[in-house]
Amino acid sequence: MSVRVKLTLSYAGFLMLAGGLLLAAVWVFLLRYVPDRAMLYNPDDQPTNGVFPVRSALLEVFAPRAAAVMAFLLLFGLLGGWILAGRMLAPLTRITDATRTAANGTLSHRIRLSGRKDEFRELADAFDTMLARLESHVAEQQRFAANASHELRTPLAISKALLDVARTDPNNDTRELVDRLHAVNTRAIDLTEALLLLSRAEQRTFTREPVDLSLLAEEATETLLPLAEKHGVTIETRGDIAPTTGSPTLLLQLTTNLVHNAIVHNLPEQGTVWVTTRAHRDTVTLTVENTGETLTPELASTLTEPFRRGTERIHTDHAGVGLGLAIVRTITQAHEGTLTLTPRSEGGVRVMVELAAAPPQASAHRNL
Repeated sequence: MSVRVKLTLSYAGFLMLAGGLLLAAVWVFLLRYVPDRAMLYNPDDQPTNGVFPVRSALLEVFAPRAAAVMAFLLLFGLLGGWILAGRMLAPLTRITDATRTAANGTLSHRIRLSGRKDEFRELADAFDTMLARLESHVAEQQRFAANASHELRTPLAISKALLDVARTDPNNDTRELVDRLHAVNTRAIDLTEALLLLSRAEQRTFTREPVDLSLLAEEATETLLPLAEKHGVTIETRGDIAPTTGSPTLLLQLTTNLVHNAIVHNLPEQGTVWVTTRAHRDTVTLTVENTGETLTPELASTLTEPFRRGTERIHTDHAGVGLGLAIVRTITQAHEGTLTLTPRSEGGVRVMVELAAAPPQASAHRNL
């Protein structure tokens, strides 16, 4: 049986039960006090011609009418229950229709249930919120797939063009061709590895271990120090011991991406990068700031999108594959953390990653 039929039968049954209890109350408080044998009274004092009604006579009159009342209550309960159940379940029907629409691929549909804040309204609002997130996620994945296809197609197209030129010109310098093919192939490999890392972080298939963000910051800084010297950028590392739990490999990749991004997108000369770690009561933070061009808050909020590199797409030797901050965001989300990008008034951007602090037991075990 459908929910509407069940509710209808429930309403009708409850009404019949109430009617039965009412008739039982009439029997208990009225008919039980009626004598079951005829009693004569003085006709001068009583207007009943000297005969008081007996219980059997009242039952003969009362029983058919009580049965008629019960039948009326049954019909009224079924009809009224059907109407009331339909009105009560109308919002649920809208939610069901919206679910079928979303199942067919139309995620832009919204219920927008009006009325008071009841259970159905809360369910509809939660469903609308879920559809909005799904629509945003699907749109982001579609953009990501389109950009990834474009980025992967570029090195392949360049390789094909170089090979076509070499085929038509046998006297061409093969060493130069090999060097250019090596650079293009290296870029394609870097992009593929970044895509795999991004997928791994999204799936959250990693084991959590005690990690100190300050040590990761020092390791990333030492690794990227030659690149910073080449770009004329000074790196300053400071802060506290910042114990947390997570994947050491992914968190090191997060730190490296932040420092690399701060070095590459900096001033042409005499730039600075500040790497700071802080430990709070329940959280730890890793902050990477750099000098550079002045960014608007709107532009800074889009830097975590895949294949976004500042104000335009650039392809320099160390520009990366456009997934650095996207990987940082995904790794942060996989560790239930928050990522905040804030433009600096002097130029550049401040990126802060906030993660949950490691339990005291894990920190003590790591120190031992």
